[in-house]
Amino acid sequence: MTKLKLGPLEDDKPVKLTIELPAAVFRDLKSYADILTRSAGLTTPTDPAKLIGPMIERFMATDRAFAKARRNNAQYAPGAAERSG
Repeated sequence: MTKLKLGPLEDDKPVKLTIELPAAVFRDLKSYADILTRSAGLTTPTDPAKLIGPMIERFMATDRAFAKARRNNAQYAPGAAERSG
């Protein structure tokens, strides 16, 4: 079984967003969706567009520099003292 970074997709209320991807990235996205479908044993193909949100979420969750900058930004945001204490 292939160990992908993404697991089963959650059914969450989406926010509509229109983006343009390079053709090579879209082909890779389609391949990823196909592999995810097979490895999860699904009978319905996974829509490649539904992978973009979880992929971005996973990327941001594992980006240490982003997490640090976000924490630092929250410290200096107006009202941060009231929220943290």
